[in-house]
Amino acid sequence: MNVNLQHLEAFSVVARLCSFTRAASQLNISQPALTVQIRQLEETLTVRLLDRNTRSVKLTPAGEELAPVVERLLADISSIVSSAKALSGKVTGIVKVAALPSIAATLLPRIIVAFRKQYPEINLSVRDTVAEHVAAMVLNEEVDLGLGIREPSHPELAFSPLFQDRMCLVLPAGSPLLENRVIRLNHLTTHPLILPAKGSSVRLLVDNAFAALGLRVAPAYEVTLMSTAAGMVRSGLGAAILPSASLDMGNWPDSARGNCGSRPSFARSACCAGPGGLSRPRPRASWKRSPAIQGSWRCSAPPSGANHRQGL
Repeated sequence: MNVNLQHLEAFSVVARLCSFTRAASQLNISQPALTVQIRQLEETLTVRLLDRNTRSVKLTPAGEELAPVVERLLADISSIVSSAKALSGKVTGIVKVAALPSIAATLLPRIIVAFRKQYPEINLSVRDTVAEHVAAMVLNEEVDLGLGIREPSHPELAFSPLFQDRMCLVLPAGSPLLENRVIRLNHLTTHPLILPAKGSSVRLLVDNAFAALGLRVAPAYEVTLMSTAAGMVRSGLGAAILPSASLDMGNWPDSARGNCGSRPSFARSACCAGPGGLSRPRPRASWKRSPAIQGSWRCSAPPSGANHRQGL
């Protein structure tokens, strides 16, 4: 008699659970049928694998030696089956994505809905984090894709552009600045500003825009979360300069939505980042599914949210 897959799986489950009753339940077979399979395996191998009595089941020395080998063999077989399914057109697996919070909260959920409809067998894992961490996680292979901004300091990464995320000025209702048809940066130097904390991609962009005009920005409040900025604007504590993507997060009352800047440089390029190039990725298992993944990201458009006027 030859050893078959059922014999090996039966032995593996019994060895792991140390119980014929629980193993039979997990395998969805009767306990007598499980006993027969184990006995047939032992007869084929001409060695006793389990010591059993009415109270307990223990592995023999031969069983202890064989158990991890069988576990690895079953895992390899499962991997072969998964690969065969993928080759036949049924794509399976998991894709890990890191994304900026503004993208993770607005654009990404819509992408995931569309992606899941087309590829239901692929699971998505999402990590929302700041821009510098998005690039680092892709480089360290903690994730397969990053949705963030272009990072010139990381030539190892390839960036596929998604959209231009423009900076918006968000004002509290009744702000005197709303009387201006065009709001420029120099108008904001005497107005309390609410900005992201230093180290964020948005703050760097804002600081550079002010510096290019010879202006110094001194925010009244520095925040980490967009929801905090929304609460402060709503309470009339000042105006916020934030990416347009964040205005789709549902925290902003209509009366607080203000002007979007028209300066070409006052925007950040939202990109999909991958190791070594989206078109020439490193040979990582998750990247074998890249044609499906890239198609879903590239269907993206910048989320709506702010009422736009010329300004900044």
